[in-house]
Amino acid sequence: MPDLSLAAATPDCADGGVWLACIECGEQLAPFDEPTYRCPDCGGLLEARYEQYPTFEAFSGRGVWHYDAALPFDRGVSLPEGDTPLHEVPRLEADLGVRSLRVKHEGMNPTGSFKDRGMTVGVRVAEELGVSRLACASTGNTSAALAAYGGRANLETLVLLPAGKVAAGKVAQAALHGARILEVDGNFDACLDIVSELADRGEAYLLNSLNPFRLEGQKTIGFEILETFRDEYGRFPDRIVLPVGNAGNTAALYKAFRELVRAGALAEDEVPMLTGVQAEGAAPMVEAIEEGYADTERWEEVETRATAIRIGNPVNAPKALPGIRATGGTAVAVADDAITDAQRALAEEGVGVEPASAASVAGLRKLREEGVVDESEDVVCLTTGHLLKDPDAAAAAGAEPEPVANNTEAILDHLSG
Repeated sequence: MPDLSLAAATPDCADGGVWLACIECGEQLAPFDEPTYRCPDCGGLLEARYEQYPTFEAFSGRGVWHYDAALPFDRGVSLPEGDTPLHEVPRLEADLGVRSLRVKHEGMNPTGSFKDRGMTVGVRVAEELGVSRLACASTGNTSAALAAYGGRANLETLVLLPAGKVAAGKVAQAALHGARILEVDGNFDACLDIVSELADRGEAYLLNSLNPFRLEGQKTIGFEILETFRDEYGRFPDRIVLPVGNAGNTAALYKAFRELVRAGALAEDEVPMLTGVQAEGAAPMVEAIEEGYADTERWEEVETRATAIRIGNPVNAPKALPGIRATGGTAVAVADDAITDAQRALAEEGVGVEPASAASVAGLRKLREEGVVDESEDVVCLTTGHLLKDPDAAAAAGAEPEPVANNTEAILDHLSG
């Protein structure tokens, strides 16, 4: 059973009040002596821990580094990132029949996805460690963010992508920002296996969400949602619905909430229910929730047009599953057609997202239809990537252009026809 308690005393290995702890065996490690991704004793996932956990009053400024009191450094390699909008979507809110519905659009980060939040912290840690090469496996968004932040830090970047499975917009970003791109004959999980081995051999610094410091940046999504929602409504949301691929955001948001509870800034009964959504063709987290598994079972074959969540072995499941269960949340799988319908519905409200992002709204709709989500709930849906991340999917989901003659009268006739 993973130990996600934050109550431990500060160990001697801490550096500036920061250390790493294994969630399986409790081993405590120095944070910046050498690159470390898993517990050297048991192989368990690591989590960053702090001597002090701040309340909302300790936060000042804007963006991710507004929350520097809850991060390992005062500032990172920044473009800048964070401070993303919490959109009102009145027609969707009425259609879905909940007390309130807001959409947290992480596609408004510098490279168009939430991954920038993790990279601003992760690349800063890489600088502290003195590494020279950064690497990741990616379904696209991680590679774009790594390339941009690695470029900003003047560090070599290497990305491994599953051949033919990554949206063109994301490959273009990574290429233009200067990453060396390797297309692997395998799926994302195979890419992650290889890049993890490269990291273990000391050939690169791994910046997938297996890296505990990546999730430190991503937890600021949770802080930001709670602050903004509280300031506008005078209360916290009941539920946060989010797409799940590697389950990093689910784990990160749960850590944000645990830290606020530990600090006394959030009561246990105010913690939002974490609700994960996956595509039916890539749903190991949903399977684990439905079957009561302690961890996910790897899906070797995964397929969905929501490429950003086409993942069969979510490495952060040991952190994320307890978060879903402890908050009273759930997980649900949705069909690709439902994801596209949700993408269109968001676009009609002016919120342009890639398919994986729209999974959150598709999942909320399904849970409302099943009576799992109540009409009295305040809900926030997280959308993780911008519409232009996957222009082919956007074009397929949108309306077809209508050919007309080069003549004003002909166009008027066409419009009235």
